[in-house]
Amino acid sequence: MPGKRITDHQVLKFKAQRRAQTQAAAAAKAGISERSARRIESLESLPSQRPPRQWRTRPDPLGAVWEAELLPLLQTSPHLSAVTLLEELQRRHPGEYGPSTLRTLQRRLRQWRATHGRERTVFFAQEHPPGRQGLSDFTDARGLGVTIAGMAFPHRLYQYALAHSGWRCADVVEGGESFQALSAGLQRALWRLGGAPEEHRTDSLSAAFKNLTEPERREWTERYAALCAHYGMRPSRNNPGESHENGSVEARNGSLKTALGQALLLRGSSDFDDRPAYEAFIETIVQRMNARVEKRLVVERAALHPLPARRTAEFDELPARVSKYGIFTVKGEQYSAPSRLIGHRLSVRVYAERVECFLSGQRVFECPRAVRPAGQRHARHIDYRHLVENLKRKPGAFARWVFRDDVFPRTIYRQTWENLSAQLPERQACKSIVGLLALAADGHESALALELEHLHARKELPDLDALTQRLAPRPSAIPRVVVTLPALTVYDALLEVAS
Repeated sequence: MPGKRITDHQVLKFKAQRRAQTQAAAAAKAGISERSARRIESLESLPSQRPPRQWRTRPDPLGAVWEAELLPLLQTSPHLSAVTLLEELQRRHPGEYGPSTLRTLQRRLRQWRATHGRERTVFFAQEHPPGRQGLSDFTDARGLGVTIAGMAFPHRLYQYALAHSGWRCADVVEGGESFQALSAGLQRALWRLGGAPEEHRTDSLSAAFKNLTEPERREWTERYAALCAHYGMRPSRNNPGESHENGSVEARNGSLKTALGQALLLRGSSDFDDRPAYEAFIETIVQRMNARVEKRLVVERAALHPLPARRTAEFDELPARVSKYGIFTVKGEQYSAPSRLIGHRLSVRVYAERVECFLSGQRVFECPRAVRPAGQRHARHIDYRHLVENLKRKPGAFARWVFRDDVFPRTIYRQTWENLSAQLPERQACKSIVGLLALAADGHESALALELEHLHARKELPDLDALTQRLAPRPSAIPRVVVTLPALTVYDALLEVAS
């Protein structure tokens, strides 16, 4: 083939075939032309034994500029690309170097970097004995385009994987890469697995807390070390920014998201009724992937350390006082509480996905963990049910309430408020929206949302009285029962018959 050098292997193969074949047949089996075969027969040395060729078969298109202009640029900045160099040549020499020169320049750069370029990073393949290493990592799953009840669901996936067998466990994480999410996901995986490996490797801890002060950094390290010590694992981290050192789980992040994306295409929809339905979907895909490594898992399971008698805590317990605004703050996150708890100091347990509040050892309420939306300083979870009774007594406070935009249970309620405030006087608009929230708190949130969507589509304002009558339970009809007492003379007749 033109442009390819004949190798020693081809020459030796041709000569071996030539003993029993014709010149044309031997050349065909060696992958060379008949012309080359005739030349080889007249030579005694192999191609590697001949001096390198000192001539060119065609003019060098870069001969005038390679050493004079391009090499100085490359020696100063070795990472310059061929496209950048070609554009520079076109600016310096208009009309002389066209697009066809790009491929020649790319080959020349590749050859120059191989002989004169800088040393490159070497990756060292590792052996992973059974039961030696488990890895944790978080990965952003927004690219899957998953929605919950029609609403976008930005989330991450926490994945734990065994390096030897490839067995994995995945959890949905709504929020950041917190210690609570790591602890909950790791412990769930270990108890499902039935054992713990010798080492636990992750990069999430240093990546998430690299900017903290020294006392906080030490506290985090102690908590993570205590978690690993509870399960008899040796903690380790890869160097910051070197994700390939965590490659056993990084690659599985990609394969998991690819499998989920393909399964969503087969499903025909990325929308789920609720979060448990989505978690069940992920669990199904993970179990299918684990079925492929069942034989290797049997070997690795036998090498795992036994688990302790119980799990360790998966939450942070912090004190918080409910202010006069019905709000308490924990870990920089703001939550509403029932008004009866105003002034009380609560013991708050912060889990990865929920918050539980205790008063004198008794759990008084719980709510989902607050998630900070983009562009907002604090994460907030304001439950309108906690505050609606007080709003009914002071509806005018709603218009300029600090937490007004956080109190709407669904998007349609916010849209309804925008329509009311734009078309009605402020006092009337406040009374209407507070009345709608009170109606939703009575157990009609979903049904009222449907009614408001229909009104919004028709560009009509809601009538609170009409909606209240429509959503009110229908009175049940009580049948009228008439009891007719028999005359007492009937009993005389019965006595006469009996006698």
